[in-house]
Amino acid sequence: MPQVVVPVRYPLSENSRATLAEAIRVAEEADADLTVLHVNLYQNGHKISRSQLKSAVEREFGHLRRTRYVVRSGMLVEETILDEVAAQDADVVVIGDKQVSRWRSMVRRLVDDPDIEHFLREELDCDVVTVSPDSKRSGYSASRSSGN
Repeated sequence: MPQVVVPVRYPLSENSRATLAEAIRVAEEADADLTVLHVNLYQNGHKISRSQLKSAVEREFGHLRRTRYVVRSGMLVEETILDEVAAQDADVVVIGDKQVSRWRSMVRRLVDDPDIEHFLREELDCDVVTVSPDSKRSGYSASRSSGN
């Protein structure tokens, strides 16, 4: 069964809602299971529960079929997300453009000129959908990079 993973902030930010909306669309289009992921950072002391995450998402989008809600703890959001995407053997990861910037900074420490979408495709062998707010209209735009 195809698997889509989408990391989100809690409480849901405008960017997280746009990213989640695109992930829901991608999962429905591909008839895939969806994993909504939130990372609790050890250092900030805020612990969000799985039920809090699920309630917040369902308040915005209603009940989502074939959806798992996962909360992981970690020191670095990006590494924890990569670990979860790999563990889920995701076919598609949907990330916001702000997340891409943070991953790019992390990857820059490893290589000189990181192309984060290429890095994710190579490391995770999955499609990457990047969502960014569209300043011209009250919506968002998405771009897709294929891992195949």
